[in-house]
Amino acid sequence: MILVDWQIEDRIRRGQIGIDPFEPGLIQPNSLDIRLGDHFVWYEPCDDVIDPYDRASVASRVQETRTDSIVMAPGAFMLAETFEAVTLPDNIVASIEGKSSIARLGIELHQTGGWIDAGFRGSITLEMCNVNQRPVRMYAGMPIGQLVFYTTERADHPYNLKKDAKYMDQRQATLSRYHENPREI
Repeated sequence: MILVDWQIEDRIRRGQIGIDPFEPGLIQPNSLDIRLGDHFVWYEPCDDVIDPYDRASVASRVQETRTDSIVMAPGAFMLAETFEAVTLPDNIVASIEGKSSIARLGIELHQTGGWIDAGFRGSITLEMCNVNQRPVRMYAGMPIGQLVFYTTERADHPYNLKKDAKYMDQRQATLSRYHENPREI
């Protein structure tokens, strides 16, 4: 079941869902608007191959900044953090969706990483892309997306109890940690 406005507010106020900082005015009928943080990470253009199993290649030729605004060039890919940190219990999951007004500027909010598991705690790393043919300026603090919350049965092994929870407690835009997975053939 998707939570509606009064259910979202009730669960946040009772501490079942953690949103830090919480701004009640961001509650929508079926979601909670979430804002863009000020930490951005991107890859420098080059021909170096990124090997997901090689930490050094994942972290090479990377730039990052903390800033109040950033211009995304056409075709640019950038990781960014959400301003809010989220804490989910073992029976609520969330998905992050882009806001229509931002999508109409050509900004995609996430590539495939839009699912937030039960038990997750931390800021969300956005996988942003500008598919517009013009540059677009993005501002820290602007509503960038929306969290949709779903109630589920209690997870036996929520994200916060998994020993391989690679992104638990992240508090900035975080590069891929795929290299922590075992390589199986």
